[in-house]
Amino acid sequence: MPVYSLNPDLPGFPDPARSDRNGLLAVGGKLNPEWLIEAYSAGVFPWFNESDPIMWWSPNPRSVVYPGEVKISKSMKQLLNNGRFELRVDSSFESVIQQCRAIKRKDQDDTWITEEVKKAFIEMHRIGLAHSFETWYNEVLVGGLYGISLGTIFFGESMFSTVPNASKFAFISLSEILKKNSFVLIDCQIPNPHLTSMGCFDMRKKEYLKILWKNDPEKTIIGNWNELLNF
Repeated sequence: MPVYSLNPDLPGFPDPARSDRNGLLAVGGKLNPEWLIEAYSAGVFPWFNESDPIMWWSPNPRSVVYPGEVKISKSMKQLLNNGRFELRVDSSFESVIQQCRAIKRKDQDDTWITEEVKKAFIEMHRIGLAHSFETWYNEVLVGGLYGISLGTIFFGESMFSTVPNASKFAFISLSEILKKNSFVLIDCQIPNPHLTSMGCFDMRKKEYLKILWKNDPEKTIIGNWNELLNF
């Protein structure tokens, strides 16, 4: 399949089914809310290094999990019940994305969260479409995740942890809160062992896109989720 070159003045993507065997669909375009909303609505997300052009991906399979079905180990249940961690939502979005950007990852010399990506997602948060789930311990941010919410799908982007289980705490909290608010899917994008261990599974692109096409953007909960949702 060809990799498409996008017109930066015309937000829009080719059929995501046309991505290459690795999931790369297109290059070019812009990183701003208009483009990001168009991308996530089409099942496409940006992923590239600092020295690369903007690259847009739609992999097959897709790593997903249903809200409320994240696996909770016995030790995690104890941690959830003992009150060691505090959950906060949308209180420190910029700190969460910066921590995700800075954390060192195995077999990865660079970060895909470029300064351009960081600024774009901070703007998405400002307009109420990107959210952070944060793990706090003794008034210190020790873990968390962020992503975009459109309709009843949450598109997870990245997570970090500076102490054991802090990112798991945030992910489990996200899952349970989304279930209470009738979300239908958490999109975790690309499979990895950590996500699989927590209950994420591979969904074929065809099935994923069927769910996506049914997603109703009118149901998007816009704004600061700490104010809008009952935690």
